[in-house]
Amino acid sequence: MTKNSVPLRGWIGPVLVVTLLAALMGTMYLGYTSDPEKNLHDFSIALVNQDNGDVLDGKPMNIGNQITDALTSKIPADKIDLRVIGISESQRLLSDGRLYGEIVIPSDFTKRLTILATASVVPGDIERPVITVHTNPRASTYSASIVQRITDQAMAQVNDTVGAQLTAQVKAKLQPAPGVAPTELSGAARLQLAKPIDVSVSAFHPLPEGTGQGLSAFFYTLILLFIGFSGAMIIHSMVDNVLGYVPAEYGPWYRHIPPVAISRWRTLLVKWAMAVVIAPISSGVFLGIATLLDMPIEHVLPLFLYGTLAIIAVCVTGLSVLAAFGTAGLLINMIVFVVLGLPSSSGTIPIEATPRYIAFLANFEPMHQIYLAVRSLLYFDGHLEAGLSTGLWMTLFGLTAGLLLGAIATHSYDLRGLSRLGVSHKPEEDVLVE
Repeated sequence: MTKNSVPLRGWIGPVLVVTLLAALMGTMYLGYTSDPEKNLHDFSIALVNQDNGDVLDGKPMNIGNQITDALTSKIPADKIDLRVIGISESQRLLSDGRLYGEIVIPSDFTKRLTILATASVVPGDIERPVITVHTNPRASTYSASIVQRITDQAMAQVNDTVGAQLTAQVKAKLQPAPGVAPTELSGAARLQLAKPIDVSVSAFHPLPEGTGQGLSAFFYTLILLFIGFSGAMIIHSMVDNVLGYVPAEYGPWYRHIPPVAISRWRTLLVKWAMAVVIAPISSGVFLGIATLLDMPIEHVLPLFLYGTLAIIAVCVTGLSVLAAFGTAGLLINMIVFVVLGLPSSSGTIPIEATPRYIAFLANFEPMHQIYLAVRSLLYFDGHLEAGLSTGLWMTLFGLTAGLLLGAIATHSYDLRGLSRLGVSHKPEEDVLVE
């Protein structure tokens, strides 16, 4: 091997790293989108039974209770978190984005069914009783279609069961006395009794125009995270170039100045300061562009302030990772903020419709925490319970962790005398004394 030859591992390394990164991305992104309904777990839907019941042939009857029992037993508990609660609690949870939908059985449900049964043998028109399904498009873009498919399947079974029960009751009443010709149900009456329940589906609180059907919160989150992530890389490389620790190459132009005697800790402080400067500027630019595009934003100042905090947290943490791990920090940042962050964000597909390993990542992944706060400010009137509280505290926690990582790593390297490019960062008089 000649003096200037490159060892074999130098050529194998990039191939191995890219292959492993491709495997990770395939696992995350293809697993994320492969089959959301198959991956359902803890998907929260409320069941509100307001049925007061009725008396039929001297016997009390409450079909709303029968439907409630049937739904709670037939809907798989390992996939759907079906909560039997009151209407006020259900609407409060919908307003906070903690429910993806609700099924409401009205107070006159049994009474209307008994009237329907009577009307099947008496001339005249009658409306079918209605069960209302409310979706919550503000909670997640894709959740509304999941709720509708779940309720379509469940209510089809309910319709068949209740229809068979009503048909049997009506036929029993039509049994003639001995010697009397039997009364037959008309075809229209049989069809009406077979499917006695009408299901009405509507959005609980429809999204306004300009929200991209609920995608605006996701993309606003994406640009906050992206400017923090990419800003860390830009600041890191450009400051190191200005200080002489890495060359700058722009096409044919090459610049590499003598390195400045500065400690890793002081270098990181300079980079953190630049992150603090760009954060409010970038957050303001995003808000200005959103306003020009007629994107509905009710809480402008809170969104600006939180956007600034999110950018600072991501950028500071990214800079700390780069200071601690060097070139490997580029890969670490990309995996943490992008590869793992997008699938676990819940911005397009609800966390409850992703594989459990992705749902686990959402507990601490930065993008999910930022999305919760942004979604609350854009769609849920800034309610703390709608995710703003969780997003805010987790963002502050992430910022604190980033500050600690950077401070501990750079101080440790400086105290151990691990200089960069062989340049001592200590004052000249201290070097002479030593």
